[in-house]
Amino acid sequence: MRALDTTLEAPAGFGTDIVAVPEGSSVHLDLRLEAVMEGVYVSGLVTADAVGECARCLTELEIDVDVDVAELFLYPERAAALAEEQADEENPDEVYLVENELIDLEPPLRDAVVTSLPFSPLCRPDCQGLCSECGADLNDPANEDHSHEILDPRWKALAALGGGDADDTAEGGER
Repeated sequence: MRALDTTLEAPAGFGTDIVAVPEGSSVHLDLRLEAVMEGVYVSGLVTADAVGECARCLTELEIDVDVDVAELFLYPERAAALAEEQADEENPDEVYLVENELIDLEPPLRDAVVTSLPFSPLCRPDCQGLCSECGADLNDPANEDHSHEILDPRWKALAALGGGDADDTAEGGER
């Protein structure tokens, strides 16, 4: 068993368009590497800081990323045997390999980090977002009574007849 406790720079693409670990920022790895019969078993914790924007109000936010990782890197002989076993399956398991006595940690770490990030991050659970008409931030106390008079466009033709106000008719007024 070998312990790996180190901090590395995040590669590009460590996230999604909405939230990601910025390229070059610190990613801390606290991992255990264990030799097993099939290959090398890697387990431990990945810690990083992701940045993005709230899916409702577009406010910039930071998210602490703490992800448990557990992945088996197979020796080439074992991977070949597994490929034969899964030859008839439509979606064979993704396999990570020990190549020339080296393992590439980036793909499984990327998978673990990206899948742990929120699909629609929010700045706070009760975020009201932006007004769909004018883009005003509905979380701002100054916009507490924010509203728009939206008329049903189907009533506009009646207003052109001049006999009454289409707004009154739309609101249940006299006909």
